Amino acid sequence: MHGTITVSRAGCRVCFHGWVATPLQYGDPPRLGSYVVQARLQSPATGFVYLAQDAEGRAVSIALLTRGAALDAAARERFLTAIRQVAPVRGGVRGWVARARARGPVGAPPVLAIDDGPAPWVAVPYVPGGTGAEWFLRTVLVSGTLIGAAHGPEFVPYWLGDRAPAVPAPPEPAPPATETRRAVLVALSMLVALITLTGAMTWLLLGPEESAPPSRPLPPTLFVPTPPPVPSPGETRKPTQSPSPSPGESGTVSPRPTLPGVDEGEDI
Repeated sequence: MHGTITVSRAGCRVCFHGWVATPLQYGDPPRLGSYVVQARLQSPATGFVYLAQDAEGRAVSIALLTRGAALDAAARERFLTAIRQVAPVRGGVRGWVARARARGPVGAPPVLAIDDGPAPWVAVPYVPGGTGAEWFLRTVLVSGTLIGAAHGPEFVPYWLGDRAPAVPAPPEPAPPATETRRAVLVALSMLVALITLTGAMTWLLLGPEESAPPSRPLPPTLFVPTPPPVPSPGETRKPTQSPSPSPGESGTVSPRPTLPGVDEGEDI
């Protein structure tokens, strides 16, 4: 930053070649476009003059209307008209003719950037001891008479009471992310397939049951009599005769005849 800087311990004020810069106050914009606002240089009745820096660190002077002046169509138009008379005209035949005819008002600083929206502002190079952006605020107020000598009381604009800075509106938020048409079609196809599969499973589980065909009656049972078993000739044996008990062996049980194929077991 160029120029002599005098720092005052009382009030935290900085003097830039005669202009007393005060810290930013509540309501002052921290940024205006690509410029970082650092301090207040002047506070006239029609707006504010700020000290700011661009992206390369160069000091600039920015003039911003008050909210009352920005809401008044006539005051805003006078401010923008003064800026357009100095602002460089862009290319084209009309721009070449305008640059050949006039160079702008005498003593006006060169314009670096402007914003002609609802809260207009203008940025010019900061020159220590030179004319800054406050030059454009002089055209906002209209004083005196257009014809004849000045007489009668002075009229004060109704918007002078609104001294808040006309802060530009914040940028609109980015639109929500939208899916591509292909992604939407794929998602729709998957949804249709899922609905179809769910419907088919529901119909299979809760649909009407098919009646089974009547079963054929079983054939009647035929009972064929079988002859009784006939023993083979080798299994035919005569029963053995047990000896008669002797007189001293009375009370004993005579053995029973043994049948073929029967285990008599052991004596107890």
